Amino acid sequence: MTDTDACMSMLRDTDRDRYLACLLSPQDKRAALCALYAFNAEIARIRDLVRDPLPGEVRMQWWRDLLEGKPHGESLANPVAAALLDAIETHKLPRQTLINMIEARIFDLYDDPFTDRNALEGYAGETASALIQLASIVLSPEDAAGNAEAAGHAGVAQAMAGMLLLMPLHASRGQVFIPLDMLSAAGLDRETFLEGQDKARIGAAIEIFCVHAQGHLEKARLAPIPKAVFPAFISVALSGGVIARARRAGAGLLTQDILSSQFRRQWQLAKASFTRRF
Repeated sequence: MTDTDACMSMLRDTDRDRYLACLLSPQDKRAALCALYAFNAEIARIRDLVRDPLPGEVRMQWWRDLLEGKPHGESLANPVAAALLDAIETHKLPRQTLINMIEARIFDLYDDPFTDRNALEGYAGETASALIQLASIVLSPEDAAGNAEAAGHAGVAQAMAGMLLLMPLHASRGQVFIPLDMLSAAGLDRETFLEGQDKARIGAAIEIFCVHAQGHLEKARLAPIPKAVFPAFISVALSGGVIARARRAGAGLLTQDILSSQFRRQWQLAKASFTRRF
């Protein structure tokens, strides 16, 4: 099995939507895109694999060392690591952007909320937006140069949609991804949100969050996106539906699964690929 095969297998199990987005991308770019998405999946799931923050930080440091040119002895035996380094070399990807993704993901290991929406947007910018921009470089470095605004807004919307999808899981372990200023605007704080008793205010906080996410999605839709880099945006096509279902769920989102069926998600991704609209 090649490194790319291993990355694809890992993606199929951990991030099916980006796995499908890979399959809808140009074949000659697929290996590098798969490596990027597999790396993202690896650092995104660290919180799920550890019981305490410290082991999580150790795992993050392993990836940071790899990117800083100080790999551990077994690093290249890891197919995701080997594929990522190959993608970096082939497409001249900026290592610091990948290191910043790791730094941002340390937030996931702890239960502290974002202080305000600027902190939330900063986190989303260094994770989801950065991933879109890196994928754009793989697809067409010339077009990617003018793609930052679209990638920025699309990544924030996508990251926030992901937070809405995972809200039941986050709440069960004491995490709140709605920033404190949004909670305060609804008359809540972290503790009262997690208690889940004040349905009206919780619903209002979720509505504020959704409106903010939708605003970024609309700005991304208005930004010009060259045809060559659109495959980097394919998975963003699922965000609008997630936001709409979260708004309908309201306070029920704390316990409700709003993930649409696999068949519907596949259809939405294929449609976005064909129409180049999300």
